[in-house]
Amino acid sequence: MITSSARTTVFDIDGTLCFDGRSIDGRIIAAIEACERAGHQLVFASARPVRDLLPVLDGAFPSAVLIGGNGSLVSVDGRVRARAAFGGGELADLLAEVERYRAEYLADGPWDYAYTGPADHPIRSRVDQGNLARKVELADLPAVVKFLVVGATDLPALAEAGRALGMTVNHHLDEAIVDFAPGATTKWEALASLGIDAYNAFGNDINDLDLLRHARHSVRVGAHPGLDGVARVTVAPDPEAVAAEISRLATAAPVH
Repeated sequence: MITSSARTTVFDIDGTLCFDGRSIDGRIIAAIEACERAGHQLVFASARPVRDLLPVLDGAFPSAVLIGGNGSLVSVDGRVRARAAFGGGELADLLAEVERYRAEYLADGPWDYAYTGPADHPIRSRVDQGNLARKVELADLPAVVKFLVVGATDLPALAEAGRALGMTVNHHLDEAIVDFAPGATTKWEALASLGIDAYNAFGNDINDLDLLRHARHSVRVGAHPGLDGVARVTVAPDPEAVAAEISRLATAAPVH
């Protein structure tokens, strides 16, 4: 039996709720609906831009707050805004490192995107699934809010170069990708900017570290070693286990 410490619950998407890159199992949807009926404010916080969250949610939870791009984008009441973007000099410095390591990338603007990687890269199947945006040249994006490197001659060195430039960098070793966000942008920082400081959280990857660390009740899905000792609960990365844990939260008594 767990006790809910807040009536806001934040869910990562990929690897936490979504295991095929395209949809969320009905058992998980039903459990989240139970949380909503129990009075939880719902937040979905993802590395995906808001554009790519919408097809996965497939119309469910229209009143939820959406955080995209690991915190660089927020959507409240259906209105999407960029709350963090690379500055001109910051982006130029990153692009110099990209050229140095001959990197291929996905760059997201507030809605549209630029992509230079291979057509068959696994990340490509998650981009603009709903055909809601345009693929454009990097220079045609009004701002760059997230920069994902999908290939380079030396990914670890490129990740370190980004950190040296003061960016938030998540190196996803299992997918061989490196995710760059401007400045200190994280999901947790975006939550704080929305005035949310008491919440429950579900996450699975290193970009959920601060989100889980600051949660009143935190659930790690899977066994990412970077989250060892951070989450209160760990569950298996399968729909039945995740749905069961969400259902327990829905029936928990709140702490005031």
